[in-house]
Amino acid sequence: MVEAGVDIGGSRTTALRQPFQDHSASPYPPQHGGDGAEGRPCDLVTVPARQGLEAVDILRLRDGVGPVLHDGDCDTLGFLVPPGTADGWDLPGSACTQTYGRGLRTSAAEPPVSGTGWLVAPDAAYASATDPAVLRAALGEAARTIEAVDRCR
Repeated sequence: MVEAGVDIGGSRTTALRQPFQDHSASPYPPQHGGDGAEGRPCDLVTVPARQGLEAVDILRLRDGVGPVLHDGDCDTLGFLVPPGTADGWDLPGSACTQTYGRGLRTSAAEPPVSGTGWLVAPDAAYASATDPAVLRAALGEAARTIEAVDRCR
């Protein structure tokens, strides 16, 4: 069993089971937390903070969140995804930076991008990287949720 705690905005959740993710529909290789993956290269999907925070909540509920960065001003969030994701990423409102081979690697002690901090550190994540297909679905759900909330105002 994996015990992982995530501290977001003062609340803490603890998972006492292995994450389940259906990777059968994903063209990307599966990533698993707790497998010594710290230090692996990764790509970075960047989204506006509001949508990213909604997506983090969705992914946490489904045990699918990997490490997540926030910028110093908390304007954007960055989801660490497997290397090669940038080659096929085309979700409007987000960007995926290809970093494979350029030294961006996960480390619980030090965020891989200067001026950032961990929202979900590698040692508190369910996976060493967020599955891109799962992230895409969560970002879409987050956008629909935000749109619905904004219509109700």
